[in-house]
Amino acid sequence: MKQNYSAGVWLAILAAAGFSFKAILIKLAYALPQATPVEPVTLLALRMVFALPVFIWVGLRESRQAPPLTRRQWLAVLLLGLLGYYGASILDFVGLHYISAGLERLILFTYPTLTLLIGAVWLGRRIRGREAAALLLCYLGIGFAFAHDLQFSAEHAVVWIGGGFVFASSLCYAFYLAGSGEMIGRLGSARFTALALLVSTAATLLHFAATQPLQALLQPWPIVAMAAAMALFSTVIPVFAQAAAIRRIGSGPAALIGTIGPMLTIAFGWWLLGEAVSLAQLVGAALVIAGVMLVGRGGKS
Repeated sequence: MKQNYSAGVWLAILAAAGFSFKAILIKLAYALPQATPVEPVTLLALRMVFALPVFIWVGLRESRQAPPLTRRQWLAVLLLGLLGYYGASILDFVGLHYISAGLERLILFTYPTLTLLIGAVWLGRRIRGREAAALLLCYLGIGFAFAHDLQFSAEHAVVWIGGGFVFASSLCYAFYLAGSGEMIGRLGSARFTALALLVSTAATLLHFAATQPLQALLQPWPIVAMAAAMALFSTVIPVFAQAAAIRRIGSGPAALIGTIGPMLTIAFGWWLLGEAVSLAQLVGAALVIAGVMLVGRGGKS
């Protein structure tokens, strides 16, 4: 039993590291010297194409013995897939054109607090004192992180633009989480996730086809390698590692371990991208992590 729990902890750490490394791979791809920089939608399309076989395999496996979806369920999968994996992803990829990987991860990490606010505004759920404190900590932390990026940026407007895109990404993902609970209960986590990812892949490829020539997919091999690494190490492996970790140690401990994500992104950004680290950024990260942990504790009480 102890060995199983230990494996779950390591799987949760692996998932957190994989998710955290996505922003690093995106920034590395953008920084590669070439005549025409890769467009966000092209990079996202390559990532989704590489991950597509796994989505199809899981979707077919989970749907083989399951009843067919109703028209209402298909509509929900379509809407949530567009929000959670297409909308959130493309906004995130665009935002990373403007801001550091560390700030991106901290802004994205506000999605639990945004889910709380969505529940309060649309579902009439009352925000308790602990949750209000979590909101305050998270957004105070984001303020510190913004101060860090503004300090090291020559153009302050660029930081606000990038931050706005990434915050919109976090909002999309929060809406996805708020609406996915019922669908996961009806379809199962693996089936629903695979179907939502297939919708997202289709939307991404349609977006690419509408805005880019087909030959834009013929990128230099370093870009293709970055996209393949993103699909494997920052999409497929962490998704399944997180699911396996939750089975072994539960969703609460797995979520708490996931709070190391922003710190990992800051460390990776400093090591691989040469991003500056300041006291304001570290304080901001600590406040955001404390706020997210407070939300998690509040959910269990």
